[in-house]
Amino acid sequence: MENQNKPAVKRLQSLDALRGFDMFWIMGGGGIFLGLASLTGWPLFQWWAEQLEHVPWHGFHFYDMIFPLFLFIAGISFPFSLAKRIASDDTRQSIYKHVFGRGLLLVLIGIIFNNGVNFDLAHLRYGSVLGRIGLAWMFAALIFMNTKLSYRIVWFWALLIGYWLLLMLFPAHDLGSTERFSQEGNFASFIDRLLMPGRLYLGNHDPEGLFSTIPAIGTALLGMFTGEFLMSDYLSKKPLKKVLYLALAAVALMILGKIWDLTFPINKNIWSSSFVCFVGGLSLLLFSIFYLVIDVWQYKKWAFFFVVIGMNPITIYLTERIVNLNKASGFFFNGFAALLPEAWKPLIDGIGITAIAWVFLYILYKKKIFLKV
Repeated sequence: MENQNKPAVKRLQSLDALRGFDMFWIMGGGGIFLGLASLTGWPLFQWWAEQLEHVPWHGFHFYDMIFPLFLFIAGISFPFSLAKRIASDDTRQSIYKHVFGRGLLLVLIGIIFNNGVNFDLAHLRYGSVLGRIGLAWMFAALIFMNTKLSYRIVWFWALLIGYWLLLMLFPAHDLGSTERFSQEGNFASFIDRLLMPGRLYLGNHDPEGLFSTIPAIGTALLGMFTGEFLMSDYLSKKPLKKVLYLALAAVALMILGKIWDLTFPINKNIWSSSFVCFVGGLSLLLFSIFYLVIDVWQYKKWAFFFVVIGMNPITIYLTERIVNLNKASGFFFNGFAALLPEAWKPLIDGIGITAIAWVFLYILYKKKIFLKV
């Protein structure tokens, strides 16, 4: 009877939609716009095609946000899931078990994702996108569970400023570079070269290395701050004002990131502190828009396409690696492509891969099959 009196934790449809929007670009959506750029040659599509490629080192393109946006979203979800577990009378021990279990399982899945089922342990790549998400989320969750808000904020800034100072004060010299923020000369890569087993993705550097996980904890914490703010009673009867505060915080973070960029370049590869602020602000701004339209204004139907993707993100991420969607797309769409000039093929391929992946996820959605970690 006691559980019946506890308030239900509301699920944010905007979060599912934003997660789906994020995954859309690596599920095949990027291919659609690359095809449009190739077919039309229009400056807008050409510019967007450039945005759908990672920046080699310093700088930022939209595609550099896909990964941290997912981690930010995982952060937003945690205060809600924590409240739900507490409402269900889960013990603190069981919650800790879940946090550690989820974090370490993502590390394991990430290793398998990179290498397949491979037992050549000395030559595996251990750094991974899923591993970074698992570890950063896990440590952020532990901070969130064991500190009050003021100390969480101290943790956030200590992680970012401490990381910056370490890279500023201790450039690596083992590869002969004197540039502290270069691929060869940054301290984070140096630590990874010393401590990480197996092989690094770029030989002398891994963008999902161990040391650069430290500022990534800050990305997850930003999401948790957002989730906690949404759950709070503050401005609960003035949702528009709440959205305005989120948007203002987003803009402030982006400005701070650009200012910090002058001394610590925005760089996804080393997950620089300026990158955390700039991309965190951009992620928060994007979430604010989705939250306003879907959860405040209640315009939901348009987002169904993304919700279907966002309910099964790990499924489609793993499917892209294990299943050859290009062959499936060719089976169903090559006939249509043959009816059109050759210049249309990249666009048809992008549409085909996206359509097949989405139909697969829709079937899972209708059958209520969701892979959760």
